[in-house]
Amino acid sequence: MTAPAKPRRLTELFETGLAAPVCLTWELTYACNLACAHCLSSSGRRDPRELTTAEAMAVIDELEAMQVFYVNIGGGEPTVRPDFWDLLDHATGHHVGVKFSTNGVRITPGTARRLAGNDYVDVQVSLDGATQEVNDALRGPGSYATALRALRHLAEAGLRGTKLSVVCTRHNIPQLDEFERLADRYGAQLRLTRLRPSGRGADVWDDLRPTPGQQRELYEWLLAHGDTVLTGDSFFHLSAYGRSLPGLNLCGAGRVVCLIDPVGDVYACPFAIHEDFLAGNVREPGGFAEVWRSAPLFHRLRAPQSGGACASCSFHDTCKGGCMAAKFFTGLPLDGPDPECVRGLGEELLARRPADRTHLPRPGADHSRPVLVPLTRRPPVSACDENPLAGSRPPRRFPR
Repeated sequence: MTAPAKPRRLTELFETGLAAPVCLTWELTYACNLACAHCLSSSGRRDPRELTTAEAMAVIDELEAMQVFYVNIGGGEPTVRPDFWDLLDHATGHHVGVKFSTNGVRITPGTARRLAGNDYVDVQVSLDGATQEVNDALRGPGSYATALRALRHLAEAGLRGTKLSVVCTRHNIPQLDEFERLADRYGAQLRLTRLRPSGRGADVWDDLRPTPGQQRELYEWLLAHGDTVLTGDSFFHLSAYGRSLPGLNLCGAGRVVCLIDPVGDVYACPFAIHEDFLAGNVREPGGFAEVWRSAPLFHRLRAPQSGGACASCSFHDTCKGGCMAAKFFTGLPLDGPDPECVRGLGEELLARRPADRTHLPRPGADHSRPVLVPLTRRPPVSACDENPLAGSRPPRRFPR
């Protein structure tokens, strides 16, 4: 008698891909009122080729038909799209949950009450310093106050489940406990994500990434707070320290997640906006569903992986070789160790790179607006110009 097949682990199912993504990231616009130094999508100006309202709603209808659980909406600053609220209502009204990230610039008492009345929406307010000094040096003067004002409005409106979203850098790792207290103050949940060398982040990654000692500090902190802090599987490479962190602990690119950008291009990973990871476009025949199910890139990513140079490492089953995007944009081989490998193997490879970094892959199109002032003296936060060519002229001067 044949023995019953051994049940497959959930991670094994995810590694070979699903009929539809569990969730996907959708950058609705590149327009943004800020110019964060580490922006993954080099946002600032709106791209005039953005999906129209009708096209965006058609994508939402596809996601409903595919039974996609929820969509992560970002940008740019998604709330500056004039049709943002219509798209949000269309999605949640068609069984597609929405998680959206915002710097808070358009979270007013009225919009906060509107969000609190929708059971299928989740809001993430971005803040990269528990103090104004640390945050505003990275995100621009006034951004700290704007984020806290948004958190206050959401809390007063009674919205449950608000997230305080933090990109971990060497400047804010010492503030982890402060971030948690700040989240508690506004009835929010802390969400930590990894700094990637993507978009404008490629230019500041070496200066901002946590030190090896801070990586260990972060790992220990996550083990102690794993039940209450979200990470979005950002730090699975840290599991090689010994214990796996909560979550899937694998790269889901093209398997369970992907990215749709403002012009409809579909990329395997939200952190890898580059032609090497471009799978197709939702405007092509068959739409998003055809790209997800048939793109050759996705089929390659879903094929069994050998592990490459990391296969012999005793920790490969826990860290899976780390982040594909981090390796790609730092010039490391995709079948090699993560640049922040906890065993130091990535540091060894990084040290061998030529001093001239012009050979490194560059992210896709740069939508940054001209910034005429140093990083630490940007103009205060303001509403974004909604013109499709925003940023093609010099920025306005603001009173001090």
